[in-house]
Amino acid sequence: MSTRIAFLKGHGTENDFVIVPDPENSLDLTPAAVAALCDRRAGIGGDGVLHVVRSAAHPEAAGMAAEAEWFMDYRNGDGTVAEMCGNGVRVFARYLQHAGHVAEGDLAIATRGGVKSVHLAKDGDVTVGMGAARLPEGDVTVRVGERSWPARNVNMGNPHAVAFVDDLAHAGDLFTPPPFGPAAAYPDGVNVEFVVDRGPRHVAMRVHERGSGETRSCGTGACAVAVATARRDGADPAVTGTPATYTVDVPGGRLVITERPDGQIEMTGPAVIVAEGEFDAEWLENAVR
Repeated sequence: MSTRIAFLKGHGTENDFVIVPDPENSLDLTPAAVAALCDRRAGIGGDGVLHVVRSAAHPEAAGMAAEAEWFMDYRNGDGTVAEMCGNGVRVFARYLQHAGHVAEGDLAIATRGGVKSVHLAKDGDVTVGMGAARLPEGDVTVRVGERSWPARNVNMGNPHAVAFVDDLAHAGDLFTPPPFGPAAAYPDGVNVEFVVDRGPRHVAMRVHERGSGETRSCGTGACAVAVATARRDGADPAVTGTPATYTVDVPGGRLVITERPDGQIEMTGPAVIVAEGEFDAEWLENAVR
């Protein structure tokens, strides 16, 4: 009898993930295996994989084990490794609650972008402490077809280029990465956000996520957008001394982002577990051949 491997499916503002519980880090999730799991026609389907591992059992997270019991070993839908995923952290926390590992309240989750503080609220929303943004110097430009825009370079533990546009349709289909320049600004590629205003401290965005294409939502991208918008609006909390809160609409829902005067950013939004089951290890082996 072939081995059965447990999985769950979850999403945060429709940024969806295959969740693979593996506390002792015993599974060899190769890039090809991750891509097969995320295949929407021949696999389970998702924007990425949340590999759930105890920090002490993973060589990249063992140094964080004293602060956070669980490590989010996140992979993009194409199998590449990512530093962080804001929606993924919320869904990861919801899984830990669903599985009985944690209760409502505060917890810490280890990621490649560091240990993240998470709060599971009674109303179902999840708030994640996303750390502080870095704003690298230098001009950046992104392009779609014949249109081009200046973009703000924002790093949330992963790289973002935020462009303000007149119409979200100008972003095109976002199947392929929008060209950017200079190449040296993002040597490992970039997540590109296109942003329009909806009202006071309220914007909407579309995003091309590096390694996944256009997704219904991007948590780190929403944070980058809020930071870039605050700077554009002259609402830098470090200067004004007051927090700046922005509502960011994404195709899959709504996120609320707050940047505090000390630079720390919090993201609040929903996280849902929609299904759980098993897949056949033999199927996965055959899928990656």
